[in-house]
Amino acid sequence: MKIIVTGANSGVGKATAATLAAAGHHVVLACRTPSKGLAAAAEMRGNVSVARLDLADLSSVREFAASVDSVDVLINNAGVQLFGLPLTHTADGFEAHIGTNHLGHFALTCLLADRITDRVVTVTSSTHAIARLHLEDLNWEHRAYKWSSAYAESKLATTVFAVELARRGVTAHLSDPGVSDSDILADSPGITALVLRRLQPYVAQSADHAARSTVLAATMDLPSPAYWAPRGLLHLWGRPKVANLNRRAHDPDTGRRLWEISAELTGCDLPLQRKLG
Repeated sequence: MKIIVTGANSGVGKATAATLAAAGHHVVLACRTPSKGLAAAAEMRGNVSVARLDLADLSSVREFAASVDSVDVLINNAGVQLFGLPLTHTADGFEAHIGTNHLGHFALTCLLADRITDRVVTVTSSTHAIARLHLEDLNWEHRAYKWSSAYAESKLATTVFAVELARRGVTAHLSDPGVSDSDILADSPGITALVLRRLQPYVAQSADHAARSTVLAATMDLPSPAYWAPRGLLHLWGRPKVANLNRRAHDPDTGRRLWEISAELTGCDLPLQRKLG
């Protein structure tokens, strides 16, 4: 299969891409910085290629989508990788978490939908279960900004989107890597991030282990949408299993409203043949 993995130059995305390439799939590393993608690809076995994709810039998303003839599996893995991120905006003026983690992937998925032959996999987080979607203020224009809430809300948005995608006839699955030994804390400011960086090697799974949920979501045939997550405490550690999503993810009215808002903000929607399908 041909598989696109966004944000595949480091961490769980890199481990996911390496595992799938070693299994015989053609994997495209869709990365914001191609030089980092090429360095990651050089460490992988199998058929691997690299393309530029900046999910925080819709013009880049459109350019990348236009270059894709067809793809079997799209893995929406990339996301904002900075603990404690201050209020930041994408090139299109969206708050960085919702703009990158959700809206960028929403646009990419819609633009590629008529060329995806198998499924879409969305990487989420167990934090979706403690979040609340503020559909009236996705971009934090009328609320006091909190990075932790912004991150969790963006992950709930990606989860709601995946469920709604399945509701609209596209095979869609979700994966949760759990706590992984990634670079999410690498450049993060503050004493809390410093403490967590020191603890990370002792409490986190390796990137290879964390990638197992996404690999299973991309390759196992189950009814859509299936949610793969670690079986340990609060889905943080352990071998993956099919788990239950928070009830908020399944609310059809929330799914419809989020879709409509996302389509308006990005100017993207499913092709007509997908809607009729």
